[in-house]
Amino acid sequence: MVGAIPEIDPFASALADRHDAELETRFEQGVYALHTVIPARETRGSMRPAEHADRALVLRWVEAFSTEVLHESGPDGARLERSVDARLAGGDAGFALWEANGRPVSLVGFSGPTPNGIRIGPVYTPPEHRGQGYGSALTAGVSARQLARGRRFCFLYTDLGNPTSNAIYVRIGYERVCDSRELALVPRPGG
Repeated sequence: MVGAIPEIDPFASALADRHDAELETRFEQGVYALHTVIPARETRGSMRPAEHADRALVLRWVEAFSTEVLHESGPDGARLERSVDARLAGGDAGFALWEANGRPVSLVGFSGPTPNGIRIGPVYTPPEHRGQGYGSALTAGVSARQLARGRRFCFLYTDLGNPTSNAIYVRIGYERVCDSRELALVPRPGG
C-alpha cells in the first residue's frame, strides 16, 4: 500500500493489527510539483515523441527503471506491455525520448492526468549515458510541453534515497510538496 506521510501510518498499523501482520517499509518517495520550468542547461541532442517503432527500446528501459529504481524483481511482462502500448497509442499519456548523435539516450513518460496536472515518469537514462544532462533536458522539455498544453502543474515521485535525481528536479523547477511511503504487510514470525 502507498500513501502520504504521516497519514499512511495509522491506517497501515490498523490494517496490520487486523491481519496479524507486521509492516515493512519498501520505499520512501518525495512528491514534487512544478508550475514553471527553469530551462535545463544546453545539452547536445533533442527531444522527440516515442513512437510504436520504439516499442522494444521503451519496454527495455521501463523494465530497467522498474528494477533499478522501484526495486521490482522482474515486473509483470504482460502488464508492462499493455501499459507501454497504451502510452504509445497517444492521448493523455506517452513517452518522449532524447536523441543525441541520432540515437535515443534518455526516456521520460507522462500519464495519470488529473483535472489540473499530470504525472511525469518514469525518467530513465541508461548508465552509459548518465551525467550528460539528457534526463534533465528531457524532463524539463516534457514538463514544459505539458504546461503549454494547459496543465496548471506537473508532478512526479522521486526516490528519497537518490539525492542526485532529487537535486536535478529542483534545478528545473520542481518543489517538494510531501512525502509518500510504500508499505507491505508481512506475516509475523511464528504467526
